[in-house]
Amino acid sequence: MQVKGYGATSAEVPVAPIVFERREVGPHDIQIDIEYCGVCHSDIHMVRSEWGPSIYPIVPGHEVVGKVVAIGSHVTKFKLGQTAGVGVFVDSCRECPSCKAGQEQYCDDDMTATYNDFYRDGKTQTFGGYSANYVIDEKYALHVNFEEKDLARVAPLLCAGITTYSPLRFAGVGKGHKVAVLGLGGLGHMAVKFAASFGAEVTMLSTSPSKEADARSLGAHHFALSTDPAQMKALKGSFDFILNTVAAKHDLDAFLGLLKVEGKMLLVGIPPEANKFGAATLISKRRSIVGSMIGGIAETQEMLDYCAEHNILSDIEMISMADVNAAYERVIKSDVKYRFVIDMKTL
Repeated sequence: MQVKGYGATSAEVPVAPIVFERREVGPHDIQIDIEYCGVCHSDIHMVRSEWGPSIYPIVPGHEVVGKVVAIGSHVTKFKLGQTAGVGVFVDSCRECPSCKAGQEQYCDDDMTATYNDFYRDGKTQTFGGYSANYVIDEKYALHVNFEEKDLARVAPLLCAGITTYSPLRFAGVGKGHKVAVLGLGGLGHMAVKFAASFGAEVTMLSTSPSKEADARSLGAHHFALSTDPAQMKALKGSFDFILNTVAAKHDLDAFLGLLKVEGKMLLVGIPPEANKFGAATLISKRRSIVGSMIGGIAETQEMLDYCAEHNILSDIEMISMADVNAAYERVIKSDVKYRFVIDMKTL
């Protein structure tokens, strides 16, 4: 089917109106008419081909919420009119140990990304949520059980939410733990909400003193300036976990030293240049660095259900589709609190 969207035809041009071909609804598919789509920093990297060669034309968007308007003949998990979500991936090999364990994001044959990728046939291109609709196998779609008024704030949970929920759950963060969140942005603001909700004592580490009030309003119990040597020295050996969301090159050793014996740095930010650290900083206190991506379908659904139960939503700024290029520039400057969401009625 022909679908209207916003996309780019090369790395040198801004995102603009585009018409592309999306596959028809198959027996196991649902079609979602998109109501809201979040803007992720990875959209910018992909559109501008900053993470390796992108596939053009490209239609970004992997934080998708909308209504089910068509279902395939074999669909059993969704009904017409229900609200559904699409996250960062839409398929995987389904046969490898990771897929069978419900960790499709770590598929041995690589997950199929929601956009800038090809389906398992190797030739049909995926196009994302900056568009009128999405067709997805019901196995990879999410149930969104929130009130209608909250749906725009739900969209970023499909990436920013699960990216921070998954490592905190993997680490077993809960009552009695001291957790630091490094960086207050789209990921960091969700990390604070989750860690506090899980019962941890949360400290926000930031380079910006102006962010203290926001950090505390989000649930942080403490705030420290990472640029203040005295404050950093006072926090040495303080934390069980540090959730590191920073996507710029920085000194890992300075923060690893804040961990207790056997403390863990949970790494979710991807800087354009590789960070370095000294092995002695880890060895001397049996510390570790744990990388984490997103979650599998089951864990993402668990996260959405947890958020619905505990009223955890993203803090957003709503924009029209025509404002997305200006939003990109503001994201690069960290000038958003804390996630842009596109009202797709403006497409």
